[in-house]
Formats: sequence, C-alpha cells, structure tokens
Amino acid sequence: MDIVVQKYGGSSVKDLEKIKEVAKRIKERKQTGVKLVVVVSAMGNTTDKLLSMAYGLSDNPRPRELDVLMSTGEQVSIALLSIALNDIGCKARSFTGQQIGLMTEGFHTKSKISDIDASVIYEELDKDNVVIVAGFQGINNNNEITTLGRGGSDTTAVALAAKLGALCEIYTDVDGIYTIDPGLYPAARKLEYISYEEMMEMASLGAGVMHPRSIEIGHNYKVPIYVALNTGDRPGTFIRESDEIMEKTVITGLAVDNNDAMVTVNDFPYTVQSVAQLFKGLAEKHINVDMISQTTPVGDRISVSFTIPKNDLPAALESVKQLQEKAGPFTIETDTDIAKLSVVGMGMKTQPGVAARMFSVLAENDVKIKIITTSEIRISCTIDPKDQAKAVSALAKEFDL
Repeated sequence: MDIVVQKYGGSSVKDLEKIKEVAKRIKERKQTGVKLVVVVSAMGNTTDKLLSMAYGLSDNPRPRELDVLMSTGEQVSIALLSIALNDIGCKARSFTGQQIGLMTEGFHTKSKISDIDASVIYEELDKDNVVIVAGFQGINNNNEITTLGRGGSDTTAVALAAKLGALCEIYTDVDGIYTIDPGLYPAARKLEYISYEEMMEMASLGAGVMHPRSIEIGHNYKVPIYVALNTGDRPGTFIRESDEIMEKTVITGLAVDNNDAMVTVNDFPYTVQSVAQLFKGLAEKHINVDMISQTTPVGDRISVSFTIPKNDLPAALESVKQLQEKAGPFTIETDTDIAKLSVVGMGMKTQPGVAARMFSVLAENDVKIKIITTSEIRISCTIDPKDQAKAVSALAKEFDL
C-alpha cells in the first residue's frame, strides 16, 4: 500500500476558503493513486485565542484543563476539512488523536508520543477514505487528553509516517528550508536538501519551520520528510540522511533565536553536589536548559551562566532562589536582552577552522560575545540583539549562505 502522510499547518486552514483549497489539493493527490493520511493543525491563531481565554479566567490554569481546551482547535479543523472533501466527492473521515490510538506519556501540555495503534487508519484506507487526523494531541494511560507542546502537529505527522512506513509531506506558509530566515537575510538560499542532524540543530536553535522532536523521530525511523509551500506550486526541501556531498559544505545554515534569557549565579559554592542541585531543580520544573558556561574555580567559588526559554524565567528564578536558601549566599543576575546566533553544518566534522573564521568575522564587526557552546556540527554564541543584523550579514557572506 503506497501511503503518504501530509500535514497542513494553521495558516493553510485559517478560513473556509483555505480549507476548500486544501481539500482540492488532497483530492488531486489522491487521484494519483496514493493512500492519504492528512494531519491538520488548528485554524489560524485558534490555539492562541483559546489560551488567551484560559488565562483570562485564571493566572494559573491547570495543565489538564488546558489540554482539554487546546485539543478542541484541531477537532474543528479536521471536521471542516472532512466536510469539504466529502462535498467535492472525495471520501474522507476525521479522527481525534484518541480515536486513532495515539498514546502519550509525560506531562500535560508537554507530552510525548509513546505508541500509535494504526489499525483504525489501515481499516479506513482499505475503504478508500482519506484519513484526517487531529495533530498536536493524544491520550495517556489514564485516559486523559494530552497535547504535545509546540510543533505538536509536525510531530504527529512524522510519527504517523514512521508507523505507516510512509513519506511525510509538511505543507506550510514557507516554500522550504533556507540557509537563513529570509526575513533576517533576504539573500538567503533555499536548500534542495538538508540532513536530519543539521535540521535538528537548526530547529532547536530557532529556525521555526519544524520542531526538533519531529525531526528526531524522522531521523530515528528514517522517514523521508518533504517541506514545501501549502500551494504546492514551488519545489520544497527534502530532509534526509547525510552523505558525502553534504559534508563538503562547511556551513549549511545559520539560525537566530531571540526567545532565550540568560541566568548567571555568581560566587556559587564549588562542589559537585551544588552544581548538580542547581540543574536538578530546573529539571524538576520541566525547564529545558540550552547553553551552559562555568568559570574556573577561584577558591571554592564559581560563576555559572545558562540560557533558558524566556517564558520559563519566573520558574527558573524560583528554583534558583530555593537553592540559595539551602546552599548559602550567592548572587543571581538575569539578562533577557540576548540573541542566540548559531552556525550549523555537517562539514564541521572534517574541516577545521570554522570557529576561527566565525569569531574573526564577529570581532572585525565589533560584535561582543557573551557565551559560547559547541557540538560536532554546531557553534552557538549569545550576542547583543543590536548587533544581530550586522552579525548575520557578515557570517552569511563569510560562509556563502
């Protein structure tokens, strides 16, 4: 059975006319002989509106109820799309995450997919139906509705493709993956293909086309992923396994993230236990720490800096202050005025000198660096946002992006 999983984002189904256009495209694709499973996001900014209503009633709504609320957005989309498809003579049925047996584990609003029972999907495909699935949602072992967090519909689509052994097509409001966000650097080039590893790094570093969890699933299960404009009239970008050709390119892309905050603890007690307790407290509050920098000990004291999502800053400060009460006096500084700048490329594995080129360019342009972290295929640093434009332009020219 030749199956294709398609995903349409919120901008693709933001109103009834857009839904009709998507329905027409789905029908045309089905007429080529493939079986289609279509994952749909909530219409437009529906999720934001639902969250606004929740926080209009409470400063601290319970995560369980947020999941119940937010899951309704996708249910509206799948029903409307199914209605539109059947109206133009294309058989379709819509299903929630619960109805297709999409099981999750973890915490409300941040759950992860644990398994999918594909039997219902196969039954519907055998009946020649297009299967329309609500993205972003599932159900846990306690029979509770859960949501998958930011990028959850992408994750749903790639996970379904992995389960069904299918190609995954992600249709959105951009026509592929670019070396740099064209909004930051208009001369950026669109990539014909990019490796899973590079895309995971780019996504985790602020490139908002896809969520890193979806790419991780694609990588683990070797799911071919195609990202393209929702009109389908321009070639997109394939995300796939790396090869020797990819590794000849030193830098594939550059990403910028303005949604991080930096926390620094000064005069922090230098013990293995205290550093462990610092990050254990953050983990217990489900806060993802990205960049970490520690100074060389002076006496029995160190300074530790780390970056986190800005919206997690209040919870992070609460955790650090609780440790302050136990571990003795140390000072806490915060900086919400930072930009994280990252270059990514498989070529870094085999070609030396990338860091020297990057930091030389930044120095020549008088761009001051606050924190630096690296991986095998990525170099990241935080800079002042006022220097962002010239840093992006200079690095794009240096690495031919």
